Amino acid sequence: MPRILHTADWQIGRQYNRFAADDAVALAEARFSTVERIAELATKEQVDAVLVAGDIFDAQTVSERTIRRLFNAMQGFTGPWMMLPGNHDAALAESVWTRAARIGAISANVQVLLEPYAYPLTDLGLVVLAAPLAQRQTYDDLTEWFDTAETDPALLRIGIAHGSIQGVLPDEVDSPNPIAPDRALRARLEYLALGDWHGLKQIDARTYYSGSPEQERFKDNGAGQVLLVDIPGAGQQPLVESRSVGQYRWQQWSEQLSVASDLGRLIERIEATDDKSVLSISLSGQIDLLGQQRLKDALSIAEARHRSVQCNMAGLRFEPTDDDIAALQADGYVGEVIAELRERQLADDSQDARDALVIIAGLLRERNQEGRV
Repeated sequence: MPRILHTADWQIGRQYNRFAADDAVALAEARFSTVERIAELATKEQVDAVLVAGDIFDAQTVSERTIRRLFNAMQGFTGPWMMLPGNHDAALAESVWTRAARIGAISANVQVLLEPYAYPLTDLGLVVLAAPLAQRQTYDDLTEWFDTAETDPALLRIGIAHGSIQGVLPDEVDSPNPIAPDRALRARLEYLALGDWHGLKQIDARTYYSGSPEQERFKDNGAGQVLLVDIPGAGQQPLVESRSVGQYRWQQWSEQLSVASDLGRLIERIEATDDKSVLSISLSGQIDLLGQQRLKDALSIAEARHRSVQCNMAGLRFEPTDDDIAALQADGYVGEVIAELRERQLADDSQDARDALVIIAGLLRERNQEGRV
């Protein structure tokens, strides 16, 4: 019973400019270490071949060093790698693949599927029907030729493609690089390995998107996994099992704060989150000065634990209370200024007065902390 490992959308060379520099570097490096884990898993699970369904590289212009590092990361599995060009790394006349071949980076056990062709793996009892992209976008179904492809009847037919299953994926990705939803049935495929959708998705019993093995978006769509696929025999349903290989978990929260207990629950949630996380938190509502300090402390601790923590407080309104003002222990001129700002805030609901109080409160807290050292 042949066993394959299906993965896709490695996006090697992807940049993360929205993050701090050290986080961006770590997230880019994670994509290499994830490939190493895929190779280790393939060896451990004794798979017969690894199929990579497109977008191995994020761009045609990745550096020569990046190309070499990618193939080095694959060395943990010495069996066949079948690698399909996708829309980010299409098989152009001059491409990342021709560069990789020219510098001798591609190992002997790696086959880049540059042509629409039936690639036999006779020793494994398989033949791989490939639909590589020769340009970034096409409006033709490049898998259509699978239906009439003549292959050795003794070999199990496996398809590999990169594109959008029509009528199944969201409308915004329903046109470029289309693939018929019943292609596996029409082409008598035992399994169709797909790439382009970055989450894990089953289309039918024989057709799957594996998703990106390293999450890079704030979507809860099953990214961070690969698929182990056992093929029992001709006409029999494949046995598909997902395995987690991703390093970081991306989470996006939107929280409304109204009372102190809301903040307490948020802090508890942050503290309970897996250390290897990329967090994006958007806050709205209101919070007092004491709560602001608790939130600031909790975020500071989280930033040291997690890969990245970004907190958008644009929708959060700071509402100083009488207890907040008393806790500042301000007297003299500063006390008079605070009292005046407090009056303006209460009388006119002045945002300027509120902002000024928050700034002064921060300065006084720093002064008080320094005085205790």
